[in-house]
Amino acid sequence: NVKGIILAGGNGTRLKPMTDIISKQLLPVYNKPMIFYPLSLLIHSEIKEILIITKPEEQNSFKKIIGNGSKWGVKIDYLTQEKASGIAQALIIAKSWLKNSPSLLILGDNLFFGLGLRDLVKKSIKKKKGSTIFGYQVSDPQRYGVVSFDKNKNIKSIIEKPKNPKSNWAVTGLYFYDKDAPKIAEKLKPSKRGELEIVDLLNFYLDL
Repeated sequence: NVKGIILAGGNGTRLKPMTDIISKQLLPVYNKPMIFYPLSLLIHSEIKEILIITKPEEQNSFKKIIGNGSKWGVKIDYLTQEKASGIAQALIIAKSWLKNSPSLLILGDNLFFGLGLRDLVKKSIKKKKGSTIFGYQVSDPQRYGVVSFDKNKNIKSIIEKPKNPKSNWAVTGLYFYDKDAPKIAEKLKPSKRGELEIVDLLNFYLDL
């Protein structure tokens, strides 16, 4: 029973002044709010229970636009992130809601498209143990978490915003985690920027 989590917090500083009056994830992209794209990916992956994590002052706007999910045949709940303290914090916030279920975590401002994407996601969530990350080749990997590989194409390391990237494979905002992820996230220590880094959580799984 895999559950879905959409992290829709953050301050949207790069899109100011628009985000002074509306959440970044509710800004229109073509003909619908940005968050509808990650929400659609979860629904098309046949995930029936979805949690949306927002800033406290923005939650009512999300509820008004999205509702409880009944019109799409899913159940949508809401929780808040008091301040932007890292992606990994989403799993701690969702711990009681998950009730030991594995989860598919996606960022509310990430838009994924591609032939066979739904089947790829559905295949990943059949795992009983471990984590799956979704990568994408980029031209500026130093801006992202970067995955490097050994000669057998196994993941060797995951480094956040390296000055000298060892590959051009970036970690995207889509992750599958087994039921142990919230407990592991609780053991993480904040980084220098005061956040619980998702890369630290991924590296924990890498070391298992």
